[in-house]
Amino acid sequence: MILVIVSSVVFLDQLSKFIVVRFLQLNTPVSLIKNFLYMTLVYNRGAAFGMLKNQLLFFVLISFFVILFIFLHLKNKKIPLLYKISLSLILAGSVGNLIDRLRFGYVIDFLDLRFWPVFNLADSALTIGALLLSWEILFNKNVT
Repeated sequence: MILVIVSSVVFLDQLSKFIVVRFLQLNTPVSLIKNFLYMTLVYNRGAAFGMLKNQLLFFVLISFFVILFIFLHLKNKKIPLLYKISLSLILAGSVGNLIDRLRFGYVIDFLDLRFWPVFNLADSALTIGALLLSWEILFNKNVT
């Protein structure tokens, strides 16, 4: 199941970025749901909210560390299912954005809610995974 989650999210993330780069112009919003959801192609050279711009080596090293840590942690067969799913989503998001950083030197973002920084599917997986992980840590006494 872990492999299915990770490979599916990474595939969809990379496919969506390929399509967006092919069909959208940089920094030119396209409205999907007026006044709510736009697609705006941006090249993110930092982290969320534009922090730590142009720190490529730092982000690559952190990504490798996170991926290795999660991969090793997921080998533990005694962890609860939701915990595994949350780590799988974080792993997938980390891999998706790492691929961009290694290929281009930046992350391709395109989902634009106007009230939040532009993001992508890998970011969504990371966020959902972090929320699920937080839930598990706070409310499941069986998490190791």
